[in-house]
Amino acid sequence: TYGTMNALASAKYEDLEAIDEIGPRIAESIREFFGEKHNKKELCKLKQHGLVMTEGKKTGGGNLSGKQFVLTGALESMTRDQAKKKIVESGGRVTSSVSAKTDYVIAGTDPGSKLTQAQKLGIAILTEEEFQKLLKKNE
Repeated sequence: TYGTMNALASAKYEDLEAIDEIGPRIAESIREFFGEKHNKKELCKLKQHGLVMTEGKKTGGGNLSGKQFVLTGALESMTRDQAKKKIVESGGRVTSSVSAKTDYVIAGTDPGSKLTQAQKLGIAILTEEEFQKLLKKNE
């Protein structure tokens, strides 16, 4: 969202809070950090010594681009880390909690309360097999 440290430093509280998984406390902490003189001095020193703080190259741009996923339950064909990696490589994003911004919940065996939350919000729920098919479309 913010490609450089300068952009993050000048971000408004409301804009920070609107980012998924950033609540009021984190948004306030970010604003406080960049508002403190000694932090500004340290960042300035780092820049003077050649440190360039920019956003890294984004991976993926596949058919999952811009989609947000939540995993719940155990997957049989891969680990959670492998599933997360495949989603990111295909352009998607993985978050730890279900919200109105979630596009898909991947439900493995013994899913938890995330499945119930997704059902309440009307979010698309994928079985592991459906998730595999979605990934294959990206290849």
